[in-house]
Formats: sequence, structure tokens, C-alpha cells
Amino acid sequence: MVPQQHTLKTPYLVGPVHCYTATIGDDPVLFDTGPPTPEARNYLQRHLDLKHLRHVIISHCHIDHYGLAHWLEQKTDATIYLPFRDSLKIERHEQRLQLMYELLQFFGFSNEFLSRFAASMEDGSVFPTLPTRYRIIEDDLPPHLGIEVTSCPGHSQSDLVLAGATWAVTGDVLLRGIFQSPLLDVDLLSGERFRNYDAYCATLLKLAGLRDKTILPGHRYSIESVDTNIIFYVTKLLERGAKVKQIDPARSVAEVAQELLAGKPCPPFAVYLKASELVFIRDFLAQPDALRRALETIGLFSTVSDLYHAALAP
Repeated sequence: MVPQQHTLKTPYLVGPVHCYTATIGDDPVLFDTGPPTPEARNYLQRHLDLKHLRHVIISHCHIDHYGLAHWLEQKTDATIYLPFRDSLKIERHEQRLQLMYELLQFFGFSNEFLSRFAASMEDGSVFPTLPTRYRIIEDDLPPHLGIEVTSCPGHSQSDLVLAGATWAVTGDVLLRGIFQSPLLDVDLLSGERFRNYDAYCATLLKLAGLRDKTILPGHRYSIESVDTNIIFYVTKLLERGAKVKQIDPARSVAEVAQELLAGKPCPPFAVYLKASELVFIRDFLAQPDALRRALETIGLFSTVSDLYHAALAP
């Protein structure tokens, strides 16, 4: 049986978010939680049997997907499961933030910007209260649930696809008509920048394995097909790559990001998102063959070959 979709409003630019429920065997399961808002809490109380909820499985720890995990930990007897890489961020929060600030400095951001960015990272708008008791999805998810877990970085470094026999909960990895670059982040296993572009190219091979499943996305109600979604995303990457290629590569990411957003409301997190996009695209321009090889492997390169060559043209 395909899990049931629940749509929750959010106060964020991304709009409504979906969570999903299913009874697997005799175990009621919730995939993602929605945002930490009174409206979302009320929805879950009205539409879910929280008393008997057994498992809460989070696709990735962004506020609109795990914002009620701590509340559910308090209100239910369910076990909360988080991705391994998100558990590292929780356990090494201060270390991660310090490395993030150093990374942003490397890309040209000023101390004044870093102070504003740091404040936004600590005010609860990005990191709501985290669960204190949780298990690791990749290690601890009960085998009897029969859920296949696949690491698919493409929106964040922690994205997981959670698949049953005929369906797959994909979080923000596959979204219809949306291009969003993986977030600039640090790899806490190495202490270096997480190589989002390399990870995304590897993820393309895994997404092709979902072609025969019903996709349950985190936003928008459905996707036409895995291939259509990949082609849309890659098309946007190539189109933006062609534009970024015209920008002097010696200019700092910070300077370019702030220039591109000039005249728009620019909270620090919005500038950070634009910087993430620029780094992702510059990584593509530095190693375009990685994307080409991935697309050739899954049989989609011919569809975007003209755009690919145009993006790299002198």
C-alpha cells in the first residue's frame, strides 16, 4: 500500500510540505513531520493516531521536514529516526558552525555578514528544538519494516530516499518544477567542504533506480516521472552554468551573490542560498565530465547535450 500524503502549510518561501503515513505490518509509521507551527501540530493531532504511532522517520533535517520531531518525542512513544549525517550535525553543532563560518570567510564573506548569519543560525528559525532521543536510520531502522534506505545527496548532504516495494518517499531530492542547489556545507567526517556537485552526480545514478516506483515528494503533489524531473533540474543547472561562466571566476562568491541579490530583501540565509548555488555551479564548470558521465550512464545525456555544450562554449 502506498503511504498516505498529508499536506501542511509552512511559513517559508517553499510553501506547503508533505508528510506521509503508512501502517507497515502492524506498525504505524510517519515519514517527516512538517514545520514547528501550532497549525502543523493541530493537524497531526487531528489526523494521526498519535497514541499508537510507532516510528517517525525523517528524510532530512530541514525545519519544514523535522520541525515537530521534538514535540512528537514528548507527545508519543514513537521512536524518532534521523539520517546519520544529520546526527553528526546535532552532536557536533558548535564545531559545525565554526567550520561553516570559516568556509564562508574562505568564499569572501565579511565578519559583519558572519555575525548576522550566526545570529540567524541560533534564533530557532533554522534549527528548531531537536529531539534528545533518536536512532540512526541507516543503522537502526527495524528490518521488519522492509524499507530500503538510499543516501541521495542533492538538496542537502544528508538526504535519504526511503523506499518500499512500489513507492519511495524522496524528501526534497525529487521536486517537480523546482531547481534548488545543494546547500553549501562542511563534511564533519573530513572537516572539509562537502562536495555537493560530486555527490549529486552520484545521486543521479541512484535516482534512475526509482523509475518503477510511485514517487512521494516533499513538496508539490506529484512528479510526472523521475526522468522528467532529472531533465528539468539538469536543464536549469546548464542554463545557469552558461550565465555563471560569463562571470569573472576571480570574483569572490560573496561579491557575486550579493550583487545578484541587489535590490531584493536579503536576509543572511537568502544570501547563503545564493552562495550555495554559485559554488555548486562553479564546481560543475570545473568538472563538467562528471555530470556528463552520470547522464550517459542513465541514458539521458542526449536529451540535454546541446545545452551542455552551450554551457561550456567559450
